[in-house]
Amino acid sequence: MTKKTTSGRRPPSGWRVAVLGGGAWGTALALAMLRAGHFVRLYARDSETVAAIDRGENARYLPGIAIEPGIVATSDIAAALGGADCVLAVTPAQSLRAVLAAAADHIPKGVPLVLCAKGIERDTGALLSAIVEEILPDNPVAALSGPSFATDVARGLPTAVVVAARDGEVAADLAARFSAENLRCYSSDDLIGVEIGGALKNVFAIAAGAVTGAGLGA
Repeated sequence: MTKKTTSGRRPPSGWRVAVLGGGAWGTALALAMLRAGHFVRLYARDSETVAAIDRGENARYLPGIAIEPGIVATSDIAAALGGADCVLAVTPAQSLRAVLAAAADHIPKGVPLVLCAKGIERDTGALLSAIVEEILPDNPVAALSGPSFATDVARGLPTAVVVAARDGEVAADLAARFSAENLRCYSSDDLIGVEIGGALKNVFAIAAGAVTGAGLGA
């Protein structure tokens, strides 16, 4: 049976969190990790995005939202990952394999890797957790998902998500560490269920939009 819980203890802080991805969701999660008390380094492939974050606004992806001081942005993946206690992979599903291959030599063994993008690999049909387990067999894998929007998280609006891992204790620890004043993280040991739910919701959303556009009713 799937367990879903929250921890009542005060979450420990001070982790070194590496965020792979400088888009809207990556930037929003970097802000969320900063507010949760962590030291954050954000890797973005595009040097212009890095410069924009350093100036205090990722205008291309999150226009009008101020980026609080404390996030170290870099286009050097080794610098972003060195000494990390946790890695958030916020790259699109179809580019995850290439990014992890480039990152593999720089991610310390035993450090949890949290999947923050939704999807299934097009060419292989593999879930994203299977890609992590193939490339990083010595690193626990988790997935963060839920009814969330990057702009809401970046603005600090109340949001709830789930963090899932096969090991329920790992999931609970990550959920406690990620939670902050306006971000509630629940934990689950149903990694596969959370991954599939996240991937399918976009399919359902497209179908629901098509039905609405065709005037077919509820």
